[in-house]
Amino acid sequence: MENLRFELTPRDGETAGDIAFRRLRSDIVNGRHAPLAKLKLESLRESYATSVTTLREILSRLVAERLVIAEGQRGFRVAPISRADLKGLADLRILLETFALTESIAQGDLEWQGNVVSAHFKLSVIEAELIGGDRSSVEQWVRHDWGFHHATIAACAAAPLMETHTSIFDRYARYHMLVLDFRGKPAADQHERLRDLVLARQSDAAVGLLEDHILSGMQHILDTGKIPG
Repeated sequence: MENLRFELTPRDGETAGDIAFRRLRSDIVNGRHAPLAKLKLESLRESYATSVTTLREILSRLVAERLVIAEGQRGFRVAPISRADLKGLADLRILLETFALTESIAQGDLEWQGNVVSAHFKLSVIEAELIGGDRSSVEQWVRHDWGFHHATIAACAAAPLMETHTSIFDRYARYHMLVLDFRGKPAADQHERLRDLVLARQSDAAVGLLEDHILSGMQHILDTGKIPG
């Protein structure tokens, strides 16, 4: 399921290559491979328990998602980061996610509403831990932040848009993990308010809050001073 994309437990029917792809993508998004780090096939083969041939295919897929860059005969590196890139990702996320949110509010059924409530509850538990000072929960927060935002837009039937949004969200989330700095109660309060607006089907207010939420998160990351120009 798409709302479990950051879960690493093997799923029925998955190949070793599928598992390795999800693990490597997760490790890049979570900052375990630093920006511009060399991705050496032999060391990756040992770490991700798959063949060099499969790894080349995985890395090519990650190039398409712009989490990895190819250097011709010199191999692969983790994609770089920059303030301009983060701002561009925030703009794209706003464009795609606000449209999908509007469509979901218009089309969503009772099951969709239940999933929004469930996803927000899980996120709120992690946010309470972070606000209480448990910084070890940041990685779980990124996972459940995705789960909540995806739940709010999951009733959108535009599959190509949703696929593109997923890729943009991954790249945006990587910046959160690289700075490892949760925005705190303001972010948690916005999530709670967004849940309520979505359930009440107040589309215009929900879209306005979502845009402010994304821009505030972007600015918080930039204000840490950890992202190069």
